[in-house]
Amino acid sequence: MTKKMKKRLGRIVTGTVVFLAALLLPIKNQNFSLLLFLAAYFVIGGDIVRNAVRNIGRGQFFDENFLMGIATVGAFFVGEYTEAVGVMLFYQIGEFFQSYAVNKSRKSISDLMDIRPDSANVKRDKEIVEVDPEEVEIGDIIVVKPGEKVPLDGKVVDGFTTLDTMALTGESMPRQIEPGEEIMSGCININGVIEVQVSKPFGESTVAKILDLVENASSKKAEAENFITKFAKIYTPIVVFSALALAFLPPLLFQEHSFSQWIYRALTFLLVSCPCALVISIPLSFFGGIGSAGRQGVLVKGSNYLEILSQVKTIVFDKTGTLTKGSFHVSKVQVDTDGNPSMKREELLELAAYAESYSTHPISISLQEEYGKKIEKERIEKVEEQPGFGIFALIDGKEIYAGNEKLMERQKIAYKAGKEETGTIVYVAKEGQYAGYIVISDEIKEDSKKAVKDLKESGVKKTVMLTGDREKVGEKVAELIGIDEVHAELLPGDKVEQVERLLKEIEGRGKLAFVGDGINDAPVLARADIGIAMGGIGSDAAIEAADIVIMTDEPSKIAKVMKISRKTLRIVKENIAMAIGFKILVLILAAFGMANMWAAVLADVGVTVVAILNAVRILKVKNYKIQGNA
Repeated sequence: MTKKMKKRLGRIVTGTVVFLAALLLPIKNQNFSLLLFLAAYFVIGGDIVRNAVRNIGRGQFFDENFLMGIATVGAFFVGEYTEAVGVMLFYQIGEFFQSYAVNKSRKSISDLMDIRPDSANVKRDKEIVEVDPEEVEIGDIIVVKPGEKVPLDGKVVDGFTTLDTMALTGESMPRQIEPGEEIMSGCININGVIEVQVSKPFGESTVAKILDLVENASSKKAEAENFITKFAKIYTPIVVFSALALAFLPPLLFQEHSFSQWIYRALTFLLVSCPCALVISIPLSFFGGIGSAGRQGVLVKGSNYLEILSQVKTIVFDKTGTLTKGSFHVSKVQVDTDGNPSMKREELLELAAYAESYSTHPISISLQEEYGKKIEKERIEKVEEQPGFGIFALIDGKEIYAGNEKLMERQKIAYKAGKEETGTIVYVAKEGQYAGYIVISDEIKEDSKKAVKDLKESGVKKTVMLTGDREKVGEKVAELIGIDEVHAELLPGDKVEQVERLLKEIEGRGKLAFVGDGINDAPVLARADIGIAMGGIGSDAAIEAADIVIMTDEPSKIAKVMKISRKTLRIVKENIAMAIGFKILVLILAAFGMANMWAAVLADVGVTVVAILNAVRILKVKNYKIQGNA
């Protein structure tokens, strides 16, 4: 909670205590009673009055501060002290809860993105010198050791290694690197020592561009103007000028009419005009929706995001960690029965698991998990890792090769390529004879298909998937879960460009939501009309950049919270129509002298109570079955 919010809460509590004292204490002296009410009023609403005066000085006469000030001061003039303080108290409570949600929204996330390298090891005169990445020039040779971040973009000139590219592409599968390949800054070197010739200065590197995107993308998202402010710009001048006309025109035009009679009517008119029902019921409706979403395991960071979500017609998904689990498993074991008739599925899996048993690589772990038995280390006589190719192992005296296509070709082993497979393929050979292959792939989340189906049923017109993975893999996942459009092999900047394109396509026809989970998704989450992050396994940066967080990691919850948002907006519109409609009716009655001060109070408080009861309906909804646009 910010200092400003704590200060406001302190004023609300203190003012309420003084207000209750004025109401409950048996005070016979009316002047002292008035002083207590005035003290309560200025403690609670002093800032509103100050803002109204300050805005008048700036030429902003008709905002909600002015309306609240003149309505409550008018109530004091006609002796309705309780109404004046009570209305200001309710207004401040509503503003407090609204501010609480807004201040819980996105913070600056640049400091959370732990991808900026602190230094670079540069080869100079046969020595390695540690310097700031910004001091490295194009053409310099840098050395990247295991466990270090790649500080600048460039080409590998010496060494083999495996890179963890998750920070950039969001993909969990490490990438094998060999001399001649281009690599990007921000990746983490897992095992081998490599030398890289720098191709771009730090300011133009991949990591610098990502940081720039995150810092600046959110500035493109316009904040929705508060409804009460927009309403007050029209409503307040009409009410104020109408009240002035009501107070002075009749007695000036008709001598038999007294000024006191019409001033009383004008103040009653102003008292009726106080937007208490709107001030309380609108934030309450939104926070009721936020509470209902919370029960579903969805964190909504502010009421304005619920409003935007109700208008979403296009949803863009990241793949890994969002629609898929981001963890790898053996999806297929293909034995070559033609060249190795005696080979069985279990033996092929056993050979691969034993060969990979000394590695902590995700592929190795998935093979061992699928094998499911204890590895007897004494059976393994020798293990030799061949960077960029795979593993050679001597198991029970038999030569075993397990790796990629290049390993089979280098060993001159005839193999059958799994060209149609969508995943990483581990080819296995025993004693120079091809034995088969094993496919390692990311697993689609159980409810991803349901999520897409529910979204389309709830009114979403288009679903898109953006991924850093290979095109074939992306297309296969999209086909399995029913995504309309897919774009693969993308970097964070490419994802932002795709979202920019889609935003232009749908301009004026609904809003765009992006759903992601990784650091690399943070710029896109910030740029979309509404960003939704997977909170369970999502990165801190993605969660901070997002407007909505799915805490359970279930994409199907998106359709549920969309239904909640639409129901919330429907209740808000009902309350607006009811409050304004009833206000206009009583305003007319007050103008003609058919509604006294008590009727004004009843109109104000009565409509507020009904609006509140209507608003809390959203809290009682339990079954969020997706049906149409709800």
